[in-house]
Amino acid sequence: MNITLSVDERVLEQARKAAQAMGKSLNQAVRDYLEQLAGQAQRDAVIEELRSLALKGRSPEPGWRFDRDEIYTERLERRRGA
Repeated sequence: MNITLSVDERVLEQARKAAQAMGKSLNQAVRDYLEQLAGQAQRDAVIEELRSLALKGRSPEPGWRFDRDEIYTERLERRRGA
């Protein structure tokens, strides 16, 4: 997907230099940043889901290990029931 951004000329030039210093094109550096940003949003959503479960009195038992599939299954079930 293509996007268009408005950026100050000086910022753009500094960003190009920074990307070049990392051995990347500015395009690749922006893609990498957006992927990192999206990954952080996903991690934040999982953390919030765990907090929500804990507030409902469903805190893990000793020895319990996080199961992402279980969390997503419960989330899907709630959406279907809503």
